[in-house]
Amino acid sequence: MSTLEIKDLHVSIETEQGAKPILKGVSLTINTGESHAIMGPNGSGKSTLASTIAGHPRYTVDSGSITLDGEDVLEMSVDERARAGLFLAMQYPVEVPGVTMTNFLRTAKTALDGQAPSLRHWTKDVKEAMSQLRIDADFAQRNVNEGFSGGEKKRVEILQLELFKPKFAILDETDSGLDVDALKVVSEGVNREHSKGNMGTLLITHYTRILRYIKPDFVHVFVDGRIAEEGGPELADRLEEEGYDRFLVAGTATAGA
Repeated sequence: MSTLEIKDLHVSIETEQGAKPILKGVSLTINTGESHAIMGPNGSGKSTLASTIAGHPRYTVDSGSITLDGEDVLEMSVDERARAGLFLAMQYPVEVPGVTMTNFLRTAKTALDGQAPSLRHWTKDVKEAMSQLRIDADFAQRNVNEGFSGGEKKRVEILQLELFKPKFAILDETDSGLDVDALKVVSEGVNREHSKGNMGTLLITHYTRILRYIKPDFVHVFVDGRIAEEGGPELADRLEEEGYDRFLVAGTATAGA
C-alpha cells in the first residue's frame, strides 16, 4: 500500500500586488484504494492543490510538506513525480502539435517504466483501452489533443491513466465540459483502474454529478484555501441540496470578526 500525505500546506502565487496566499494550511492523507473528493466554490484553492502536487512552477510552497511513501515530493522535478507514481488529469489538457498519440503514449510509458513496453502487448492494450473509452482508432495517428473536442481531450486523459497505471490519480475537474454520455464513459474508465486496488484517487470537482458515477470514500470541502468540513459520501449529497452558502457566510463572518 502507498500513501500520499499532505501536511499543513501553505501555497502562494506571485501577482502584481505581491505574493497572494491561496492554500492556507491544508492537511490530507490518501492511501491506496481510497477515493477522495475535494469540493468547493470557485477560487477556493482546489486546482491549486492539484497543480502543486504535480509541480507546476507557477505556485510557491511557503511551508508544509507533501510526501509519497515517505519521500519528499516537493524535492522532485515534475518528471520525477510522474515516475514516482503521481498522475494529473488536467482541467484544460494542452495540445502538442507534431507529436502523434501513438508516439506520445509509448514514449511516456517507456520513460515511466524505464524500458519500452512489448510492442505486441502494448498495441493490444492501447486498442482495448481506446475502445472502452469510445475513442476512434484513427485518433492514434493524430497529434496529441490537436483539434480534439473538450470531451475527446478528457477521454484521452483517462486513456493515459489506464495505460500508465499510477499510484495516485489526481483528477482536476475532469467532469467540466462533458455531456452526460462522455461523463459516464470517463467515469467508467476511472472506476476500472481504481477497482484494481493499486491506485488512490483524488477527485477535484465543483459539482456533484460526477460523484453519481465515481463514489468517494471521503469528501473534503475547500473554502478560502482551507478544508472547512470533511465527511463521507453523505456530505456530497448535502452539498447538492444546500450548496456552499453556509460555508461562505461563515467565512465572511470570520473574516469580519
